[in-house]
Amino acid sequence: MTAAIAIADTSGLAAVSMRAVAARLDTGAASLYRYLSSRDDLLDLMADRVAAELRPYPEPDGDWLDTLVRMARAQRAVHERHPWLFELSQRASAIGPEALAFFDACLKVMAPVQASFAAKFEAIGMMNGVAILFARKRTAGEALTFVGLDVTPYPHLLAAFSGPVSAPPATDLFERALRSLLRGLLTTDGA
Repeated sequence: MTAAIAIADTSGLAAVSMRAVAARLDTGAASLYRYLSSRDDLLDLMADRVAAELRPYPEPDGDWLDTLVRMARAQRAVHERHPWLFELSQRASAIGPEALAFFDACLKVMAPVQASFAAKFEAIGMMNGVAILFARKRTAGEALTFVGLDVTPYPHLLAAFSGPVSAPPATDLFERALRSLLRGLLTTDGA
């Protein structure tokens, strides 16, 4: 798996093939087929190996929301280190033992939350989605700007850019978005 992950990290997921992994291991592709039946098996194992980087999971410390935010930060960091992981997260077969352990750890953290399991699974899914979104934004490069654009025909944009510059929020957008989303999904009063 290490060889396949290294190839994906440097050259992207499309570069991962049985032949490329075998070459990196200085062996023949046929020898890999003794252990794996297809490239799909290789991709699933890669996803699960990378999911192991989320360990050790933080122990619930009384504040489920703080703990979930820490878990989401770890997940975001894993996706930033391995941008190709997003492509594999779309595959149902990519849910291996390490991914199941992550889901289980999230449910452990949410044990004191009075919400249905359906709501908790939605929260995990949305937490994962936000982590992936922010990781992709960081690895994609430059942020969207309006510099050099004529916003005169757009009165609301013109007003937004003509007003006084406000101080940035005290917390970063990733944390604010996660906290608001998770509170909204898992608490009846939003508090």
